[in-house]
Amino acid sequence: MAHIVILGAGIGGMPMAYEMKAAARPGDTVTVISDSPRFHFVPSNPWVAVNWRKRKDIEMDIEPALGRKGIKAITQAAKRVHPDQNKIELLDGTVVNYDYLVIATGPKLAFDEIPGLGPDGHTQSICHVSHAETAQLNWDRFVADPGPIVVGAVQGASCFGPAYEYAFIMDTDLRKRKIRDKVPMTFVTSEPYIGHLGLGGVGDSKGLLEAAMRDRHIKWICNAKTTKIENGKMYVTEHDDMGNPKREHELPFKHSMMLPAFKGVDAVFGIEGLTNPRGFITIDEHQRNPKFHNIFSVGVCVAIPPVEPTPIPCGTPKTGYMIESMVTATAHNIREMLDGKEPSHKATWNTVCLADFGDTGAAFVALPQIPPRNVSWFGEGKWVHLAKVAFEKYFLRKMQKGTSEPYYEKMVMDMLGIVKLRSKK
Repeated sequence: MAHIVILGAGIGGMPMAYEMKAAARPGDTVTVISDSPRFHFVPSNPWVAVNWRKRKDIEMDIEPALGRKGIKAITQAAKRVHPDQNKIELLDGTVVNYDYLVIATGPKLAFDEIPGLGPDGHTQSICHVSHAETAQLNWDRFVADPGPIVVGAVQGASCFGPAYEYAFIMDTDLRKRKIRDKVPMTFVTSEPYIGHLGLGGVGDSKGLLEAAMRDRHIKWICNAKTTKIENGKMYVTEHDDMGNPKREHELPFKHSMMLPAFKGVDAVFGIEGLTNPRGFITIDEHQRNPKFHNIFSVGVCVAIPPVEPTPIPCGTPKTGYMIESMVTATAHNIREMLDGKEPSHKATWNTVCLADFGDTGAAFVALPQIPPRNVSWFGEGKWVHLAKVAFEKYFLRKMQKGTSEPYYEKMVMDMLGIVKLRSKK
């Protein structure tokens, strides 16, 4: 019988564990290795940062949830993966052997690439719930003595949606407090235009997001390279469409949140044949590493090239439903290998995304996420805000119950033509 190890217990790792356990043979063992004993719902972090949620509202213990499904949990960080030996070395010196490994670690946050960036520097972060809690303390001080805000994403970032969400959520919170008029806000992004999202745009994302920012009096700087950040001041070089420096900006701020670029985690970084130069896991069309055929990967840690050249580097995001499609394909493919067959399932990488704006929101459907697409739609409305709130509760409940995709969810998505696996025809 086989030992299947899932490295990571986040948005990709938890569903992967549940789907793998359901797909595995009765005698197979599934183990999850996590650097934290608790799962937190990352998309809710912007709400935590403005005190609309508490940490306890978006977290859950992973061991009881996994245990109910017969999945072992090891809450110890991995020090190094040794793919040539089929083992994982943990920080405490323990070694975990595996027959199949699914890497779902998420990214390492590359704050160190820009002087002064991040919670240990002069800007806030919403990439982790602990960062969001720190941002919330800064936010409380800020609203007592408001001033300029700078928000956005630095060069090399690949997850732009949360930056837009946080900007609009801050705007909503300030309007509720009746102090929005005291807060100039500037959105700084490496994207070539507002609404690019690292995806070349989706539907009319450019027009809708630009209009939303104008309505909320948020200025923006695109093709921006953040060079350094000091206490209360950000230095930004704006570039033209050819990538040449166009204008230098010195932006004062009293509160700032800039999304960083991502890298691969230390446990896998630099392993020849497993990762690319940034440390992301290289995979084939079946989510399998081309060199180490018993290693698969899902989620943000997967290597995906940019969708198109841009004047300032922009990565490609890996969004929720896209990750879920990776998970489903991987579970099927490992089962095929357990049965002595070659993997045959391919993820669609279809995407459904809900972005909250505080009192309204935007949604997009991209089938698939990477262009060219069969469907490309972007829309806005109050219903998106309500849907995002509902989805938060729904996803946490799924993780607590140990279900990745209830039958009714699959039925509805199939009716809408939003599927996780490509047809084999």
